[in-house]
Amino acid sequence: MRIIFAGTPEFAASALAALLNTNNEIVAVYTQPDRKAGRGQKLTASAVKQLALEHDLPVYQPLHFKSSTEEGLAAQAELKALNADVMVVAAYGLILPQVVLDTPKYGCLNIHGSLLPRWRGAAPIQRAIATGDAETGVTIMKMAAGLDTGDMMLKTICPITSDDTSASLHDKLALQGATAICTVLQSEDTLKTALDNREVQDEALTVYAHKLTKAEAQIDWSQSAVAIDRNIRAFNPWPVAFTPLDENNNLRIWNSSLSDVNAGQAQAGEIVLLDKHGVHVACGDQRCICITNLQWPGGKALNAVQINQTQKLTVGHIL
Repeated sequence: MRIIFAGTPEFAASALAALLNTNNEIVAVYTQPDRKAGRGQKLTASAVKQLALEHDLPVYQPLHFKSSTEEGLAAQAELKALNADVMVVAAYGLILPQVVLDTPKYGCLNIHGSLLPRWRGAAPIQRAIATGDAETGVTIMKMAAGLDTGDMMLKTICPITSDDTSASLHDKLALQGATAICTVLQSEDTLKTALDNREVQDEALTVYAHKLTKAEAQIDWSQSAVAIDRNIRAFNPWPVAFTPLDENNNLRIWNSSLSDVNAGQAQAGEIVLLDKHGVHVACGDQRCICITNLQWPGGKALNAVQINQTQKLTVGHIL
């Protein structure tokens, strides 16, 4: 089949890499325009674009597909001329109007990192961890005009472990998504079967995964240990949980685990113990979390052994 692939970050690149190993023809790759990144603020190609160029695939980077502008209409015409059987979309980052969704012969398929209709929206992986979901997964759906509202064609299941961060769960789901889309697109017959058997989402079960903000990454030590630990893992690798050191500096906390240490009468945010496992901090429910990886302003992330070697934190210190 003739496939258009649309995606931008590593999550999408995993799917593109898998599709390149199938008998399908990738006729074009769509991705976000190059962005400035790093300390030098140099224009940097997306992970998907880099992979596409390595395989000599034509790359398109329109700003939008809006029918209200000449640029948008030109982008629509350009896509239509590709005469694709199907378009695969994974974390692309652009809104696709109905005219684009209807352009490929079999429409547009989306790889979404949750078990829809739970966690529609921008941050499904992070919200699943922060809320304490036992499992998540990937949903392949036929795209509709609404936000992640399309009919479901295939689901995979992925348990969420107590030490999963958004980074580790992202990588697991990227692999599942790549496998799932290849299963659906194994042949034109498998695609037709998946389309014929697709399931409408139950709107009553909808939960939205709102976009993350830096502000919500500040740790509220009055919360329970379980809630704080989940948030720390959910906000790794972005925006990274933090606790203020002073008005201008924050201590970034990259990872943690639940601690068996008794908080006793310690107040929320008080360091109860420093040992080889990390920094044990009292939380609002008189339980502790153990900070296993943190970063001082201007420094590198430190593991438990390195934290103790710095001797910057002491028992009784209030974070």
